Amino acid sequence: MLEDNVILTALLKEKASEIIKLLSESHWTSSCIVTMRKFQDMCGGPNEASAVLSYLSGQGKAQYLSVNKKEFIEGIKVSLSPAPVPTISSLDFDVLHLIWTIEKLQRQIDLIDQRYEISRKSALASLKSGNKKMALRNAREMKLTSESREKCTSLLNRVEELLNAIMNAESTKKVTEAIQIGAQAMKQNRITVDEVDLCLEELEESIDSQKQVEKALESTPSYSGIEDEDVEEEFKKLEFEVGSENLQPSVPGIGVCGTSGETDNLVSTDSLSDALSNLKLQDYSQSQVSVVATRTKGSKNPTLEAA
Repeated sequence: MLEDNVILTALLKEKASEIIKLLSESHWTSSCIVTMRKFQDMCGGPNEASAVLSYLSGQGKAQYLSVNKKEFIEGIKVSLSPAPVPTISSLDFDVLHLIWTIEKLQRQIDLIDQRYEISRKSALASLKSGNKKMALRNAREMKLTSESREKCTSLLNRVEELLNAIMNAESTKKVTEAIQIGAQAMKQNRITVDEVDLCLEELEESIDSQKQVEKALESTPSYSGIEDEDVEEEFKKLEFEVGSENLQPSVPGIGVCGTSGETDNLVSTDSLSDALSNLKLQDYSQSQVSVVATRTKGSKNPTLEAA
């Protein structure tokens, strides 16, 4: 039994040293704060993270902290130097909240990128098969997704600037200066913790309404909230990409099956260009029922609601 405990302790010590080494590579301060989610990923799971945290806490190298900001946020403060972990301060809770916000925004951006890529591939397939109506809808979805990404990225950059200002101040080991610079950064970037919470609420609303929006897009392809010139630009990019692919003889043709079971031939580049040039975006927008536009008008944040 004693031998088993010695082996377990040695394994925990090795794993804890590995975690601290990984954190040291991405932090230049004597201590750092990580979210519980990231700590669990680094350790390999919740059970492993619990064991490593227990060992580090027993060695005085880590402390658990949590904060309730609309959601319950858990984190760990870890010492990256031989010294014990510093006492948790009020600033640490704000830092944990900012780090958690950055991770959440980054996950949302990754999801937006996936949706954009799906829409892009669908648009290319529609152009190749000659389905102009579907290609138009995909192009508009790409534009909406792009705008949603820009907003999330803008908020992400602002939060990162604020966090970096605090981290840079903490690297001097002057907590008072860190608080002052953090407050100054909030003022200069015109962002507060309450504003971050508000943006996160709007983000949650956009995520919750995403399925409803997608259903509306499937039933009624109307996007009067976007300028036709913007969609035309998306079409030009798609047309160029399709034209480039058609120049390569090794690329197989893509067809669309009709109700009779027959398969249409691959649309040539010249035919595709003619079809796109004859496409009347303005007439199309005015003739459709504006389902998504009506929803967008009632939203606080049109871009995120549409996404």
